[in-house]
Amino acid sequence: MTIPELLRSSRVIAVVGLSSKKFRASYGVAEYMQREGYRIIPVNPNEAEVLGEKSYARLEDIPEPIDIVDIFRRSEFVGPVVDSAIRVGAKAIWMQEDVEDDEAAKKARDAGLFVVMDRCILKEHSRHFR
Repeated sequence: MTIPELLRSSRVIAVVGLSSKKFRASYGVAEYMQREGYRIIPVNPNEAEVLGEKSYARLEDIPEPIDIVDIFRRSEFVGPVVDSAIRVGAKAIWMQEDVEDDEAAKKARDAGLFVVMDRCILKEHSRHFR
């Protein structure tokens, strides 16, 4: 699979670390992806709702299938998010710019997930589809 294929075949993006603060990168990226037709599901225990969508504390609390788990957390927090993504049957892990965890990436790939590391989903979408 390639990044354009992933973005074309996906509709639901769980954004881990999505903040309701409009100046945060997570907000701007999620808002763009939502405008482009993706269903955005916020995953942040400190938020009740972001971008008009109910926020969940954990991936395991989301009551629908997830295509992409987009991670806006520091690299040291990626491992448990990947474990959760594997448990819920997500198709892909997307680590935003400056987020890298080779061990977690290998674990995700070994479980059959497509992995993107240290890349911005907004920039990639814009580059391939604008």
